[in-house]
Amino acid sequence: MKDTLAWSEYCKSLAPAVVETCAQVPVSSGPGALVKALGQALPDWKFRHALSRGGWYRLGGIVDATGQRITDNLESWVETALDERDGDIALLAEDFAGQKLFATRLVGQTHYLVAAAGDGSDDFLQLEIEDLQEMRAHQLFANEPGTIEELVDPRGGNDAPQAIGLPYYAFRRIQHVGAFLRRMLAQKPEPAGIHRMVADWSSSSAAHTSDFCNHWVIATREHLDRYHQPVFRAQPIATLAGEPPEFAAAPGSTGLKLHDALSHFDRGAGYPMAWYFHMLTSKAVPHWVAQTVVEDALAGFAYLPQRDVDVVRGWLHRPYSV
Repeated sequence: MKDTLAWSEYCKSLAPAVVETCAQVPVSSGPGALVKALGQALPDWKFRHALSRGGWYRLGGIVDATGQRITDNLESWVETALDERDGDIALLAEDFAGQKLFATRLVGQTHYLVAAAGDGSDDFLQLEIEDLQEMRAHQLFANEPGTIEELVDPRGGNDAPQAIGLPYYAFRRIQHVGAFLRRMLAQKPEPAGIHRMVADWSSSSAAHTSDFCNHWVIATREHLDRYHQPVFRAQPIATLAGEPPEFAAAPGSTGLKLHDALSHFDRGAGYPMAWYFHMLTSKAVPHWVAQTVVEDALAGFAYLPQRDVDVVRGWLHRPYSV
């Protein structure tokens, strides 16, 4: 097993092949074509598409009314222009009053691809590839901005975004999830919710049926705090298509009624103990269920394996959410 640093270096070595693949595969051919091309570029890894998350954008550059590009970096351009005018945004607007300049934004979605790297629940590579399209957004200075935010990203503008060029794939990140979680522990030894969730998966019937990465991806973030120390965040995201199954038991349900509701939820999600992991990560299953499941087990209703009862009991003693 590679250590954390070795995984980091190894993932860096894979990045150029992913970047090249992204440049060669048109978005119009769909994620399936991307997976196939990655299989050819990285034959040692069997990546599969796990999840797409969209509905986001980031700031782009500036174009004029003819589509001529002024800059690729709107924020940097604004900062430099303001510095040259001692921070006077009104003067900046006055200087460009005669020009029709438009901000652009990159509208996209993130495709998560995963590939098992070993037997551990967190022993997998996670590849993030963005599907981006640049859009012409609002006209700069038309709203008489009083702040930088009103200039670069005003809310509620009337401009209808217009596409600039075709959508394209862009490499975002590749990492070994277990190595990232170990880095989190090295920075802060007290296990976070995500560590406990992965450990609970490994101890439960879920791990005996399916791999963690078949049902979850991990959205990770890393930044420096005000003391320039690294801060890590890891958020599990279910790969379910659409909303979680409906949990159909009313508060106070016990025994067979509760068992039927849990079984129905698990079948809908595709693996045992899905109700428990959605209880940790969403409001799909209420917390009272955990208490009742353990009480049922103590009363002799043996509808869960003992290992699963132990996992739920551990949560009751030290509750957490992710």
